Amino acid sequence: MANFPRNEAASPPALPFLLLLLSLLSFSIPPGRGFSVAGQERTCEANGSVYYAGEWFFLDSDQCTQCECTAEGSACARTECTALPAACIHVSHYPTDCCPRCERIGCEYRGEVHDLGQHFQPSECEQCTCDSDGIARCLVADCAPPPCVNPVYHPGKCCPECQDGPNCYADASRRRVIPAGESVWVDSCTKCRCHDGQDAGYWEGNRLATCARVKNCSPEQPSVQQK
Repeated sequence: MANFPRNEAASPPALPFLLLLLSLLSFSIPPGRGFSVAGQERTCEANGSVYYAGEWFFLDSDQCTQCECTAEGSACARTECTALPAACIHVSHYPTDCCPRCERIGCEYRGEVHDLGQHFQPSECEQCTCDSDGIARCLVADCAPPPCVNPVYHPGKCCPECQDGPNCYADASRRRVIPAGESVWVDSCTKCRCHDGQDAGYWEGNRLATCARVKNCSPEQPSVQQK
């Protein structure tokens, strides 16, 4: 009698496979994050765009905040701006930049810009230097008092000069000027003398001559002028 093979019932699916199927059906996507399935990378949504894991981007709402798309979502950090140079005199702010830019360094003095280390002369009596800290430091000439009562200022020169030489006023009326260093008869009875360079206290604010009047002299009497 021939033996025929028996029909065997199909084996039920393995339990681990059923658990995996149930976990996939119950998978939920966290709000605001990307997702991944077999064969796809995790993504992040920001600035109205989608970024893949490993990509870097800046937030449109804050150009100082940079983010990286990671498997856990966006990881962001704010950029700290470095201090601008002390001598920065022209700062620009661009809409797409986080930090301000220094366009030029130097010194600004009385409306004019000078480069670092530059020496300049804003006036006849000033010598200035643009220092590394952006401050213009100046030396002002200290002119000695001129030895005359009618000094003249020449273009391009700081201190006045006595064009007619040293002199002074003959008296307090300041109407007559006499030369310095010699005696002058201002009238028939009065002899005056200006200071000169050898006098003690030379031109220390004394602009009047020293005068002596002849005793018992009347200006109406004729008198020979002497030097």
